Amino acid sequence: MTTALQQLEARLQQAVGGSLVGMQAAVRCLTTAVVARGHVLVEGVPGIGKTRLSRTLAAALGGRFKRIQGTADLMPSDIIGVHVYDGAQAKFSFRPGPLFADVLLFDEINRAGPKTQSALLEAMEERQVSVDDRRYPLPKEFLVVATQNPRDFEGTYPLPESQLDRFMLRIQLGYVDDEAEREVLARYGAIEPVPAAAGEAPLGADELAAARQAAEAVHAGPELIQYVQALARATREHARLGLGLSTRGALATLRVARIFAGLRGETYVAPDDVKEAFPLVATHRLLAAADALLEGTTTAGVVAEILDQVPVPR
Repeated sequence: MTTALQQLEARLQQAVGGSLVGMQAAVRCLTTAVVARGHVLVEGVPGIGKTRLSRTLAAALGGRFKRIQGTADLMPSDIIGVHVYDGAQAKFSFRPGPLFADVLLFDEINRAGPKTQSALLEAMEERQVSVDDRRYPLPKEFLVVATQNPRDFEGTYPLPESQLDRFMLRIQLGYVDDEAEREVLARYGAIEPVPAAAGEAPLGADELAAARQAAEAVHAGPELIQYVQALARATREHARLGLGLSTRGALATLRVARIFAGLRGETYVAPDDVKEAFPLVATHRLLAAADALLEGTTTAGVVAEILDQVPVPR
């Protein structure tokens, strides 16, 4: 029997598949973020469909969609909003910025300066913003999908560790395989490409609520919780890491594993669900030690090593 959680993924896979090719794994991660109310960091070189993926997701979910293009001169007030003087009412009123959206696409977030990047911290964690000592709530389903270019690209600013920790998942997109690329060229290779079809109606609140209820019903036993805790502890004690996994990261690992289990149609979390979730949740949160960086250590390599070394519950 297909659960509401699996139906949600099928709807999103169909919506994205009508516009993009070879994005099944990315859509599974985005489905997980939507259900868990997490935020997603999408990394990859330009021109492989990061922005189109985000736009298609927003269209499938419905609600208000806004896009921000990261640039060096972008200021916090440009995304949060400002108080402006209303002459008719003789008072200042708040004019919200693009941050007030159900789905926010922040394109090339690491081209924005550190001050603007930090302006997202409160919004991503508390789903509110503070302006001139006043707090303004963001939409209930507020979701940030941020795209990021590789760090060695010119004109980029590394995201601070505190902000990386607020992204539940990191999706890395590479070049598609030959078969998928041929399909892309055939579908969109005209001088004036035909736009993608609109597809089905956007998802409703009832569908999201049912999917979340199905995910909540997935059981994580004490031995699985201890396994997640052991993985997190291993990152904190690893000699080649200067920054280990936070408690927020451990929570995200467990939540993502539960959703992955639910997407498989299971009612309980298995160790393989944790193993699948852990690299997606942990890699961008960890920081290699300075001397380890000189030796070519990568956080992805350390994560793989930890998964091999930490005993799996039986």
